[in-house]
Amino acid sequence: MTSIVIRGGRVVDGTGAPAVEADVLVRDGRIAEIGPGLRGDRELDAAGAVVAPGFVDIHTHYDAQVFWDPALSPSCYHGVTTVVAGNCGFSIAPTREKDRETIALTLEKVEDMDPASLMAGIPWDFETFPEYLASVERRGTLLNYAAYVGHTALRLFHMGPDAAYERAATETELAAMAASVREAMEAGAVGLATSFAPTHVGIGGRPVCSRIGGPPEFEVLARELSKLGRGVVEATLGGGFAFEEIYEFQRRLGLPVTYTALLAIPGLWQHGASVHEKEVAKGTGVWPQISVRKVTLQQQLKSPFAFDQAECFSKLYAEPKEKRVERYRDPAWREKAIEELKHTPLPTRWENFELAESEVHAALIDRRLVDIAKERGEHPFDTMVALSLEEKLETRFRYIQANDDEAGIEHLLQQRQMALGLSDAGAHVGMLCDAPLPTDLLGNWVRERGVIPLEQAVHKLTGEPASIFRFEDRGVLRPGAHADVCVFEPDTVGPGRIRRVRDFPAGADRLTADGPTGIRHVLVNGVPIQQGGESLVDRLDRRPGVRPRQLRYA
Repeated sequence: MTSIVIRGGRVVDGTGAPAVEADVLVRDGRIAEIGPGLRGDRELDAAGAVVAPGFVDIHTHYDAQVFWDPALSPSCYHGVTTVVAGNCGFSIAPTREKDRETIALTLEKVEDMDPASLMAGIPWDFETFPEYLASVERRGTLLNYAAYVGHTALRLFHMGPDAAYERAATETELAAMAASVREAMEAGAVGLATSFAPTHVGIGGRPVCSRIGGPPEFEVLARELSKLGRGVVEATLGGGFAFEEIYEFQRRLGLPVTYTALLAIPGLWQHGASVHEKEVAKGTGVWPQISVRKVTLQQQLKSPFAFDQAECFSKLYAEPKEKRVERYRDPAWREKAIEELKHTPLPTRWENFELAESEVHAALIDRRLVDIAKERGEHPFDTMVALSLEEKLETRFRYIQANDDEAGIEHLLQQRQMALGLSDAGAHVGMLCDAPLPTDLLGNWVRERGVIPLEQAVHKLTGEPASIFRFEDRGVLRPGAHADVCVFEPDTVGPGRIRRVRDFPAGADRLTADGPTGIRHVLVNGVPIQQGGESLVDRLDRRPGVRPRQLRYA
């Protein structure tokens, strides 16, 4: 294999240490040397740029997309070289043949995935989690790919859809689930994930089945990781498993725990940050996930994801889709919906809605819904319904749902032991695109706002997440480490624009961000996947991604 010298850049090694001017020599997929005047068979110009480890995205949902898009776009364009899938307990394995549609319909509700895309794009040549990993590895990936085994998938596999959504597991079923966790970990899963979030509503508006299982059941499963001395637990918080409970859970198990998400919502982030600060002072292995991206959804009333927490919308999902127009036309139903949306865990903020996409109402695009409603003399929801009915529910509205308290984002970024997460890449693809989280951090929050130093930001994108998962020889630039490298221009790096494309199986559309600025070169295990600002995704002879090796606890 030829060697590559990345010449003339500022090396920020991922540890948080100050940048140094140096060349980086890559040979046989590893960092061979860092220093001045190095020689290699090929050169990549890094003059004026930062040479950093490749970024690690710990919160993705690429579990299905990995099969039809092994490049894992758009993460591959933003300097990401390692992803972790299966978050929130929504892995697609283990799964039985008869339950594939149930898995697809569950992912439709909780992660806004198109069921037709899932059924057409997943090869379904697996049942167990080891078989799933083997299927992914046979096809190969552009990026390094790691995955949790999911609590919801485990319940569906061992209890069947009806029981999994309705009752607690028997001792026999629980033992079988625990055995599957151990089997998955021994095959290479990086941990166990679940959700207790009230926002996660499954088929027919019912709570996802991990919520039915509850924290005690989940703790039994998580103990399999403790026995092995390896792995991470990921949880989306909810009833009985909130800020206070998760720290005691972590102490009982003695393994790393990360939760989704500590968002900058006034009144919420202050409490979460205060609890965390006290727990860190005592010593804890809990890592809240934070984000620098406003949670901005694009939704249609034919699939009103942002309203799922209201009871009338949960019931709507249990009815035939053609009934939705009838409900929306009913003034009494709309009045009830407006009232319920005031009292959900995340009360609807109508002032945060804009009209995003429309063929019928093109003149109103980018206008605030409250302003349009004021002109019409009606409530914003009535306006949303009226505009949507004129366009067969195809009108898209942009909604900043959460994480828009910029002072809160700044505060959380500066706290100890908080992990960057919640890109949600691979999920909600028709509604949002937060895969640009790394380039957004470096451009908007480091260069433009100066919230944290560059070296700290790179550490949060590389060495810190790699250390949480104990990925061997990743997340840092040092001799012997895997050559996952991102070379970016600090003066120009940014997330670029988001656009809608139609490139998923069964003709489904999605939002993507495939044109970030300032990403010059990206290497995965020593293989360039981007060079000179140009993606090589479609021109590679091989897919260099691997399943990262995970070390046991120290």
